[in-house]
Amino acid sequence: MSPRADQPKRRKFTAEFKAAILAEYDAADRGERGAILRREGLYSSHIIEWRKAAAAGAQAGLAGPPRDRRDKEMQALRARAEKAEAELARTKAALDLVGKAHALLETLSESAEQPPRSRR
Repeated sequence: MSPRADQPKRRKFTAEFKAAILAEYDAADRGERGAILRREGLYSSHIIEWRKAAAAGAQAGLAGPPRDRRDKEMQALRARAEKAEAELARTKAALDLVGKAHALLETLSESAEQPPRSRR
């Protein structure tokens, strides 16, 4: 027997369950909200957390961790693509800056090569 075998298991909620509870909770009167939480064995912190995730438009936050290998791979690929896009944006900005610096140095070099005008 493992050392944690006698402890309660952590509950996992599906996105559909969270959305349904949020809708029911928001539609209920103040007095009924506590009854919903007791019936489902939830805490008000669950509602606060789920509402923040829903307000942020984070369906991924409502869905929880990926369920199978393909979902994990898709999530990893999305993260990798976002990282690559950010790197590309930084590289483009650096190249733009280097190009502007090169043009400035060229202009300064050309103006330094011209002989000074005499005052006559």
